[in-house]
Formats: sequence, structure tokens, C-alpha cells
Amino acid sequence: MFVQPLAAALGVAARDRASLTICDLTQSYSPAGGGGISTYLREKRDYVLNHTPHQLLQIVPGPEDRVTVNGRHIFAEVGAEPVRGSPNYRFILRTDAVRDLLEHYRPDIIESLCPWVLPWTAINHRRDFPETTLVAGYRTDFPNAHVHRVVEAKAGNLAARFMRMLAYGYAEITYREFDRVYTLSEDARRTLARKAITRTDVMPLGVDTTMFAPSKRDPGYRAALGIPGDGPLLIYAGRIDNEKRADRLVDMFRKLPRDLGAGLVLMGDGKLRERLMHEAQGLPIAFPGFEKDRIGLARALASSDIYVSAMADETFGISVLEAQACGLPVVGVASGAMPDRVPEGLGLLGPVDDTAAMAANVVKLWNDGAQLIGARARAMVVETYGWHRTFERLFTQIYPAARARAAERLEEDGVRIFRRRTRRDGSPVIYAADASARSPSAVPAKARLCSG
Repeated sequence: MFVQPLAAALGVAARDRASLTICDLTQSYSPAGGGGISTYLREKRDYVLNHTPHQLLQIVPGPEDRVTVNGRHIFAEVGAEPVRGSPNYRFILRTDAVRDLLEHYRPDIIESLCPWVLPWTAINHRRDFPETTLVAGYRTDFPNAHVHRVVEAKAGNLAARFMRMLAYGYAEITYREFDRVYTLSEDARRTLARKAITRTDVMPLGVDTTMFAPSKRDPGYRAALGIPGDGPLLIYAGRIDNEKRADRLVDMFRKLPRDLGAGLVLMGDGKLRERLMHEAQGLPIAFPGFEKDRIGLARALASSDIYVSAMADETFGISVLEAQACGLPVVGVASGAMPDRVPEGLGLLGPVDDTAAMAANVVKLWNDGAQLIGARARAMVVETYGWHRTFERLFTQIYPAARARAAERLEEDGVRIFRRRTRRDGSPVIYAADASARSPSAVPAKARLCSG
């Protein structure tokens, strides 16, 4: 493994054309903030290196420009400023630096994992290199989760509805440019279909059921956090911010009967953490921060009794799956992907923002036998979800379908009169006939993508 500045890396890359180069492109990465995309990047890296011959380039925000090369894995950090209010996250605005990386490594497939700025960086790269296949993951219903929620709080419902309409228009324009788009649920796929985005697939994510298991339970975990009581230990793991509605969990906890003897762990970081720590003084609530160690996270989940979440716009809920894999039932809200993750018999869901109903569901679940319900939840996860299944679907179905569409598009673009003729550096754009010399298209796409 070696680490080098971006400028140096751009002078020395080698390319094995017998395999594909696949690029993950995202704003939503943090080494200290967790999140579903950070987990996805790590699991995909392991899958590509252990089960395929391909090269994986992952471009993420970082404190400075830096490229780390470890065999077939290239981890490129583009220097970016922290997001105000969410210091663990950074936002790339220097799209020229991203374009430099893409032009240097020339990925066969670019997978865009977030909706802001970088999808258009990938689209503009593809206009210069039309043979590039573009895949997008629609992982958050951002017109609702990001736009409507924020605008409604600041300017009211009418303005929020208008801005949501504009955001869906942006989504429609953006994702029609991609050769394939995958969602994490059928509900999200139907949302895209209503916007005439139809080249779509559903790709459920996975969980490591060996790491996240009831066997990781630590009987001394509660005492180590200084939480008194012998009732249920509730836990939430994720960003402690407005989008996740973390403040509702503290409000819910206040409404639990005192004689229940419950405790609450809010594991993670975010812009609400300091405020909620102040508001929760005197309550048996712990804020241990973000857990970088996955084994430590599994220990925390397995050592708790009930997983709680107030998130209303969840598009998949990987943290929910990890909790279920550890044998926890779930109390949440009947919105977003939560009904898919928590079917009847595996937990209880209530109305969005109804903290009294959530508190009542915690009491009911505990009295009904949380441990037995949690065992059923783990059995469901073991049977249905796994990262290997996720990436098999990605590499054997979604990527080949996207490659097939890219080949059709390449031929269509090549005969257009009004087409891009030159790249940003002034060199000619190469279409179908000449692109075949660059791309290993003589080998069927599916055969080249399948695990080796």
C-alpha cells in the first residue's frame, strides 16, 4: 500500500485492461460519521478484492487531496470543507479535481451514490468519454428527506411543497442521464417511475450476520456506560441530527414509565448531539459518540434489548438490519422503508413524530417478550439479507443491464448531427466505432462482470 498526493498519483497509474475499472463516487462518506454509504463502500471493496478480478476506484471527500493505492483498490480523497453543522462530513465543490481523477483512471463504470453535484460531474465526464457506463443509487428520497423537511421548518408548508416539486424535477433531469438506476425499495422505485425514470432495479443492501450476532452481547456493557436500572436498554445508532429525528427519541424516553427501569444509548455524532446531551442531563441516557470499530458497534447492539428509530424517510435502514441481526426487535415509525424492514411480528411501528405512541410501543414490546421477537428478527435477516447477495445482484444483473444500455446509447450518440465533438482538453470525443478499440467489449459484459 502507498499513499501519495493527488498530483503525483495522476502521473503513475497503471491499467490492466483484462478487467474492468469500477468507480464509486459520493459526497456521503465520513471516516468518523458512519452511515450506510460508508458501510457500503467498505463491504464493496472487500467483495471486489475477494470475488472479482476488477479494479475499484472510490472517490470521496477528505481533509486534503490524497490517493491511497492498495493493490486493486484505489481510495481517492478530494480535499473539501466540512459541512456546517455536520463536521464529520465534507462536501466536494472542486469538481475539476474529480474530473482529473476520472480522466486519468478512465473507469468503465461509474456508480454515483448521492444526488448533489457529483452526479453531474459523472455525466459531464461521460459526455467526454461516451463509452463510460453510468449507474446511480437512489438511496435517499432527498426531495422529501432533505428539501421538504428543511424548507418546511424554515418557511412553511407551501414553500416546502414548491421546493420539493423543484427537487423532483432535478431528480428527473439527473437520473434520466444514467444508464441504470437502482433503489433500495419498491416504494422508491415507484417514486422514480412516477417521474418517468424507468431503467431501474431494486437492490436490497446486506449485513454481516457473523459480526452482528447475539453472541457479541456483553453483560457488563450497561454498567460500563453508567446507566442504572434493570429494565430494557434501548439503543439507536446513526447520525444524531434533524434528518434522523434523534430529538424525538429523547422526548419518547421522557414519556416512559419510571418503574420500567429503561435506559437509552444514542450512539453516533451529529449537530444535535451537544444539545441533546444537555437536555438529557439527569436521565439514564448515554451518548458514547460514533463507534469506528464495527466489532464495538456489534457489541453495543447485541448488549441492548430494543432498537429505536424515529427516522421517517429511511430508504433502506441498514442500521436496523444490523440491530435485528444482533437479535433486537425494533420500535420505529410507519414511514419510508421501515415497514419493509419491520414486518408484523418483528417489532412495532407507530405514527411519525408521535413520541407518546412510540413510548407505548416500547412498553408493549418489552412486556410481550422482546427477546423472542428479536430472535425472529435475526432469523429473518440471516435468511434474507447478506452482502454477498447484494453484490451478486449488482455485478450479474444491474451492471450488465447498464452496460447494454450504454452500448445502445453509444451507437445512438455516434450518428447524431449535433453531438459533442471535443473534450474539455480539446481532444476529439470518440464514439462507437473508435471506442471498441479502447473497451474490452469483445468479451460479453456479463461474463466480465461476474465474480471470479
